[in-house]
Amino acid sequence: MSRSSRSVSSVRDAAPVFAALGDATRLSLVTRLCVDGPLSIARLSEGADVTRQAVTKHLNALADAGLARNRRSGRELIWELEPRRLAMARRYLDRISDQWDAALGRLAAFVEER
Repeated sequence: MSRSSRSVSSVRDAAPVFAALGDATRLSLVTRLCVDGPLSIARLSEGADVTRQAVTKHLNALADAGLARNRRSGRELIWELEPRRLAMARRYLDRISDQWDAALGRLAAFVEER
């Protein structure tokens, strides 16, 4: 597989993750789950500016993007982050950062030559 094919595949894999994180409510839920660990919908709804139903909808969107998963504990669903998917997003951002650093280095070298 060529480098450009891997890059296109990587973009396709990363796009749903960043689309899901592009919503403020979902990003807030991810933050809560990062800080507080696995939580029920009731706990995630506490202090939220949206209804429990909206929290559920956002959690399902995160699950569809592979960022969260749930498990049943009695009558409740407990939600937690999917660390592999977050790590994939981090690697993607690191790669973009490296590319920007390289591009800025080339620009600086070009400007210094002139």
